[in-house]
Amino acid sequence: MNVVASTTSKRLQAQGLPAEVTSFVGRRHEVAEVKRLLSGARVVTLTGTGGVGKTRLALRVAADVLRAFRDGVWLVDLAALECPELLVQAVSEALRIRDHSTRPPMQVLIEHLRDKQTLVILDNCEHLLHDCAVLAETLVRAAPEVRILATSRQVLGIAGEQTLAVPTLPLPLPDSGVSRPSLESLAQYDAIQLFVERAGAVLPGFAVTESNRDAVERICRRLDGIPLGIELATVRLRALSVEQLLARLDDRFQLLTSGSRAALPRQQTLRALIDWSYALCTEQERLLWARASVFADGLDLAAAEEVCSGDGILREEVVDLVIGLVDKSVLIRDDHPSSPSAARYRLLETVRQYGRERLATTGQAAALQRRHRDYYRKLAAEARARHFGPSQVAWFTTLKIEHANLHAALEHCFSRPEGVATGLGMAADLLYHWITNCYLHEGRRWLDRGLTAHTAPDETRARALWTDSWLAVIQTDVTSATAMLEEARALGERLGQEPVRAYVALYSGMVAMCRRDAGSAVALYEEAVTRHRSTGDPVGQALALIRLSLARSFLGDSPGAVSAAEECLAVCDAHGEGWHRAYAMMALGIEIWRQGDTPRAAALEKESLRFNCSLNDPLGAGINLEVLAWIAAAEKQYRKAARLLGALETIWQAIGAPLSGFGHLAGYHDECVSRARRALGEPAFNAAVRRGARLPYEEALAYALEEGAPGDGSQAEEGRQAPLTRREMEIAQLVAQGMSNKEIAAALVIAQRTAEGHVEHILSKLGFTSRAQVAVWIGEWNRSVDGEHGSG
Repeated sequence: MNVVASTTSKRLQAQGLPAEVTSFVGRRHEVAEVKRLLSGARVVTLTGTGGVGKTRLALRVAADVLRAFRDGVWLVDLAALECPELLVQAVSEALRIRDHSTRPPMQVLIEHLRDKQTLVILDNCEHLLHDCAVLAETLVRAAPEVRILATSRQVLGIAGEQTLAVPTLPLPLPDSGVSRPSLESLAQYDAIQLFVERAGAVLPGFAVTESNRDAVERICRRLDGIPLGIELATVRLRALSVEQLLARLDDRFQLLTSGSRAALPRQQTLRALIDWSYALCTEQERLLWARASVFADGLDLAAAEEVCSGDGILREEVVDLVIGLVDKSVLIRDDHPSSPSAARYRLLETVRQYGRERLATTGQAAALQRRHRDYYRKLAAEARARHFGPSQVAWFTTLKIEHANLHAALEHCFSRPEGVATGLGMAADLLYHWITNCYLHEGRRWLDRGLTAHTAPDETRARALWTDSWLAVIQTDVTSATAMLEEARALGERLGQEPVRAYVALYSGMVAMCRRDAGSAVALYEEAVTRHRSTGDPVGQALALIRLSLARSFLGDSPGAVSAAEECLAVCDAHGEGWHRAYAMMALGIEIWRQGDTPRAAALEKESLRFNCSLNDPLGAGINLEVLAWIAAAEKQYRKAARLLGALETIWQAIGAPLSGFGHLAGYHDECVSRARRALGEPAFNAAVRRGARLPYEEALAYALEEGAPGDGSQAEEGRQAPLTRREMEIAQLVAQGMSNKEIAAALVIAQRTAEGHVEHILSKLGFTSRAQVAVWIGEWNRSVDGEHGSG
């Protein structure tokens, strides 16, 4: 230990602050934010669920600000204090106040602190909330230079209090298939880093490898990134492998039972920690907690009111109970950026599992699961009824947010014979959810499962058959699609249902196009348009017109292709619809490109792409990028075309098939590849494709739209534009070399404070939380630039 660290450690111990015996991982943003809050507020409260690291964060801040408080930083640990009457005495003892007079203890404490410049940490206030609030307010009023940093699962609720909700440790986003963090990048996430460091104490030399990365990430995710859960889990590595530990986490409350023997009993196990939170809740809050556990991945207020009310909770009481559970850090407000108008809440998975155990003891679990199923069955039906119109994007977004709950509701349907027909109808209602959010495999799995179990020759089966056939076409499973459509056609004739006949004609046209039988496809699409007009179904009419435009274009019927696309645009505009409109613009753009009007074609494709980006539809965006690559080649921007082709490799691989559902366009793709390869030469073409494949999904879309794009592809380029300024890149390179802020300042002859500011900006711009992540990023950046120059 160096001299500075040793001196700091001695000062901490002299003031009753424990020395750190294990490394402090992450929390850079939180430490900075607490220090900022303390600079302007007299009382700051750290809130969060049990085990999230509130105390550890407070102690790290204490060590950092020690020199700023002339009379010290003092820790008052209230975890073991059960009697509120002893609160003032506990504070006085922590501050080492010795008084043997008969004066009231509060008076003694105030007189001691009146002229002191000090920080008092009130740790674990939740069970003494009212008394801690009164104490804090009294002290800051009487002692002008005293500041209080409190940790609690609930805010104190006093005037001037500033709060910070301490989040769980960051984890990488679930693997989308489009991009996956490198091994080095994965190891920089705080939750993973904590696991590795604590595992290393048990198994020296432990590291994240390609063979264990998925298991380590899933363990940290299953434990919600809760530091205590991760630390308890790593202790088990004395006896279990990482894979065995993961397999046993379903019974986490039994597995994670060995913490520090020096800790309080409720801090030694995960169950005891959550038991403590449960004890702090009112009876109705406990009941809502248990009922909310039926939701798979969060809920909003409307869902809570519909599913959780009744039998002891009035509907109008739900909002106050939700607020109470948020205040106690049981429910976490978790608003979705795509849906800012409605607050959303979630239970950490560990807290949810605890709630489900409590729900089981009430005997209400089956009833709550039915209510949950019924709520999401209605949601799916309403989404189908309202998705063609101005609220379309909102409904698609809602379904994506609710995906886990929809999955749970479907599982409940299919787990009981009497629910199979309901589940099959629900799976069919979610057709556009399966497509726009790229859940093709899951959609087919539910539909196939339902069709196997529900064999009655009714409208539900017919609708599920043609729904499943479209998903099969997108996956290029033409054989299965054909068989399902033949059965659906027979059912439509038997039932005499015109809508079934219309959709069978539409999807049969898609099958014909997959077989390159454009003539038959045109006839089927025209039949579908006529039938959908007669039934007044604008959804089927729009979809049939899009496909009719593409088929006519493929046959060289330019007037017919333009006419069908423009009619589709008119239908969509009449209903305020966006998604089919975007596909109609895509189809029209292809025909306009074929006619040689590349500027207009590009404008159509970009407008379509912007909508598909807003909806996060990778299939639609992928086709847009295809056409933009063809346009770039037509305009002799071959390097740009090659980069777009490279980006498309990543997209099509994630979706599962190139040009899914639009295979007849593959000839245009092949022609584009051939032209770009001939123009650039093999080495330059391959380098440009590789560079495009390295672009993250969002950057590839921005490049296609020429928004912050790395060059126009028509000139010699100097490499991908960095997201940092020239000075920030210079400093980032020094950070990657391991230099401290002080060393950077000396090397560049700037003030240390200026260097610190630059580093903060770099971390903020890149979305990182540690200097190590900057080092990894710089390494990848340098390699990409070297590769580009070396192959150019």
